[in-house]
Parts: sequence; C-alpha cells; structure tokens
Amino acid sequence: MPKFENARIGIIGLGYVGLPLAVEFGKRYPTVGYDIRTRRIAELREGRDSTLEVESELLAQASRLRFSDALDDLRECNVYIVTVPTPIDAAKRPDLTPLIAASEAIGKVLQPGDTVIYESTVYPGCTEEVCVPVLARISGLRYEGAATDAWAEDSTFAIGYSPERINPGDKAHRVTTIKKVTSGSSAETADFVDALYASIITAGTHKAPTIKVAEAAKVIENTQRDLNIALINDLAILFHKLGIDTLDVLEAAGTKWNFLPFRPGLVGGHCIGVDPYYLTHKAQEVGHHPQVILAGRRTNDGMGHFVADQTLRLMLQKRINPVGARVLVLGLAFKENCPDLRNTRVVDIVHALRGFNCEVEVHDPWVDAGEARHEYDLDLVANPPQGHYDAAILAVGHTQFARMGSDGIRRLLKPEAVIFDVKHVLPRESVDGRL
Repeated sequence: MPKFENARIGIIGLGYVGLPLAVEFGKRYPTVGYDIRTRRIAELREGRDSTLEVESELLAQASRLRFSDALDDLRECNVYIVTVPTPIDAAKRPDLTPLIAASEAIGKVLQPGDTVIYESTVYPGCTEEVCVPVLARISGLRYEGAATDAWAEDSTFAIGYSPERINPGDKAHRVTTIKKVTSGSSAETADFVDALYASIITAGTHKAPTIKVAEAAKVIENTQRDLNIALINDLAILFHKLGIDTLDVLEAAGTKWNFLPFRPGLVGGHCIGVDPYYLTHKAQEVGHHPQVILAGRRTNDGMGHFVADQTLRLMLQKRINPVGARVLVLGLAFKENCPDLRNTRVVDIVHALRGFNCEVEVHDPWVDAGEARHEYDLDLVANPPQGHYDAAILAVGHTQFARMGSDGIRRLLKPEAVIFDVKHVLPRESVDGRL
C-alpha cells in the first residue's frame, strides 16, 4: 500500500457528491474524475457544473484534476473512490445497480495493492457482501480482509468506507468543513484512508473501528432525521384536525432549550427519503421488523397526498370545482435553492391532483426542464400566465418565490383562488392554508 502522499486518485461518479470531492483531491493529488455520462464530462471540461455545487473558479483551482469517460484513464490510479447513487426501486427496495456497475468497472483496472473506497450510502455489510465479491471476481485479486497466508500480499486489494455527507445546495457546509467518518479493511488500511481524507478535510476525521460501523453510522444519520420530521408531520395532520396552526405550536414549544426545531414538509432527496429503506431492508433480512422506522416512512411518504387533499378541500370551500381546475405547483426540486430532482415528493402532489382531473402545471426556475421531462414526464412552465390559475401550491421554498411574495403569486391566480403554503414562506394571513 502506498503512502497517502503518493496517492493517484480516481473518483467514480461526478454528481453532487463526487465532483466536490474530486475538486478538493485535485488541488493536491493527481486525480481523474470519471463518469459514464459523456455530456457531463464535456460540461466539466468547459468549466461548468450543472448541479451548481462547484463554482467555475473552484473548478479552475483543481490544477491536478482531469475529467474522463474512458475507463482506461483510470489505470494509472491506485486509489478509487466510488460516489455513485444508491437509489430505491419502485418497491422501495435498495437498487444496487449503479454500485455493482461501478465495482465491475473498477475490477477491470484494479491492480495488486490498490485501495477502493466507497462513499455511496448502503446498509451495514453491503460493501463487503456485495461490492468486494464483484471486485475480486472481475480483477482476479484477493480481498485483503479475507486474505490468508496462502496468498501473497502483492495479490490483494484493500477496501475503505467513508460515507458522504454532502448537503446539496448548502454553501456553508462544504465537503472540507464537514467532519468525515473513515474506515478500512485492516488497521493499516484504516490508517491510510483516514490520513488521505485528513489531508483535505479541515473539519477533521473520525476513524470508525470497522467498515460495518461506518456504514451503519451513515444510514442512521438520515433515518434519525426522517423520524423526527415524521413526528412533526404526524402532529401537523393532527393539528389540522384540531384547528390549530402547526407553526404556532412549534414556536411555543421551541422556547424550551432542548426542543428540536424540526418543521413539517415533504421528505425527498437522495438521502433522507431513501436511506431508511436500506436499513429496513437489512433489518428484515436478519429477522427484525423495524416498526418505528417504517411507520415514519409511511407518514412522510403520505405528505404529498395530504397537501393535495387539503388544497382540494380549500378549493371546494370556495366552490371551485376540482375537475378541470388549473393548479400551479411552485417548485419541483426536493429542496429550496437547488436543482436536485432526486426522489422529489412534489410529484406526489401532482399525481394526486391529476387523479381528481385537475389541470396541473409546475414552475421551478432552478430545475432543468429536460431533466424534469426525462425523470418525471413533466413539462415545466417557464412563465406562468397571470390571472390563470384556480389554486397555487408553494411546494419548495426557493428564494424567487419568497421574493414574489403573496401579492406576486396572487397575480397569477383568479380572484377567488386558493394558495396553500407547504414551506411557511408566506405570511399566514396571506394564504388559505399551510402545513
């Protein structure tokens, strides 16, 4: 195993996680940023990042970073870092297809003594149970964690796991300012992985005792947040039935020093809405039924339909017939001020309203229209016409919508139309309903 100072790094997957990491490593180490998307490589070579995570000037600072969609360009590397997505399928089961494909690709160029580090979120045990066998089968090498005296040291590869903690759209918490959990397949590898990350992470590192511990730490970070939001969402539904304003309750309860300041809302994205299903998958595999986790998921997965239902009720109260009614949904990204569409739950609102034969249009100034069409078969409206809609749902708290204010949004609506504010962006007295 080389000293970390001699690392030649290959980053596999240049999305929201991989690109910021590649840029930081590329300031110090020879680094190849690899992605199978030719269009993505082309834009990065031009100094543009369509995810808006890395500014052009920061890309330019990574003087030792180059981008490629050619697998052969990874052969010069001795450290491979996997940052591909780990989504769920239609049945809410882990979809490891990108992870396995990345492992197969690395296996074709892996050399004795190389180290493969996974950052993709998985369930405890996945790295060694799923990824390692693929690497070993394709490369013909032996995994360090399973090597015996019959195998020479120069015929093995090492494994590390260091879970990503990127928060898309967050310019305050960058990859270098978020403490990094590290781990390795042996004590020596763990030290190597830790030292490598410590050389670029100014916030420091935490070396976990095993790969499984690091995997579990990542997946429960978002499971805990998911459950906290689910509790507030459940309370919001209850308070609606009681005729109490949820935000008033949360502000009153928040005067106690140890009250956690969570807010109700839609729970999507690449982590919080997905990671709990990785944990429950593994739990059920070993005979444990994680009732609390699954209950939280059911609550959060149902919030889009709740928002649609509340909007329809408000429309009926104003004698607006939902059939044929024009509804404008403001926002499609999974969070504010970010173009990320992964696992957005705004689509649940759209589908629920269309189930009542509403004519639904979606406007989001942050989102790429082609991506919205490709991922969700939705055609975005670039410039919503004034005086056109029977209802508006403010689903994502983009700053553009806050600047529009209730007056700006009302101008898009008919005189007796409904505004439902999911994100508490607008003053309470200016909307007809909110979570």
